[in-house]
Amino acid sequence: MTRLLLLGGVGDALKLARQLGPTHIYSLAGLGKVPDDLDCQVRVGGFGGAEGLARFIVEQRIELLLDVTHPYASRISRNAAQAASQCAIPCWALRRPGWLAGADDDWREVADWDGLAHALASFQRPFFTLGREPLAHLENIPATQFWTIRMLDAHPGNAQARVIGDRGPFDLDKERQLFATQRFDVLVSKNSGGAATEAKLQVARERGLPVLIMARPELPGVDRTFADLASLQQALVTAGISLRDLPPTRA
Repeated sequence: MTRLLLLGGVGDALKLARQLGPTHIYSLAGLGKVPDDLDCQVRVGGFGGAEGLARFIVEQRIELLLDVTHPYASRISRNAAQAASQCAIPCWALRRPGWLAGADDDWREVADWDGLAHALASFQRPFFTLGREPLAHLENIPATQFWTIRMLDAHPGNAQARVIGDRGPFDLDKERQLFATQRFDVLVSKNSGGAATEAKLQVARERGLPVLIMARPELPGVDRTFADLASLQQALVTAGISLRDLPPTRA
């Protein structure tokens, strides 16, 4: 039986991990809650770059590497592609499409933190949904601004920043209430795609708020890419890999 190493950390990866048997390994960076109800093996922590990942692949006799990490986890994706190539095993990746702005959206793409800081200069109450990155800038918040930051883990923040520890999917009505009570005047987001965190964009649209979008990083080429979890699951079944709740493909 083909042995998988699943690089995860997002909701789609956890859904797939719940379908894997004990032969396979689910790897997490360890920034969020570590699941304790999986049949597959769970590994937490980094590998030590592409070379460390390649050693792990050899030691564990991995035959297929699945990159189901966040679309902005470009370093992990590069390491995965390099390690798989070095070990001569296939690397498959879930590359979900980004969100697309509609006619009523005011989206402004920025390339990096410097560009974001410049674009934020005229706002007072930004809502950050970038993960942990804003924490590195808490001591440099302009006197005219109060930040709200949402990420997986709670954090004390400071006098000018409130940090919300929460995980999607996020309910539309609760997002509306959050925007109203906190009086955000701009949303700061990654273009992650998927439905779990999309409600915030609808609320920004309804309230006529601009959205500062961090540009997606360039990701490496791999052997196969999939735009959604269902197509990846079906490809695994077609390859003879048993997934819980999915019937085997008939010849």
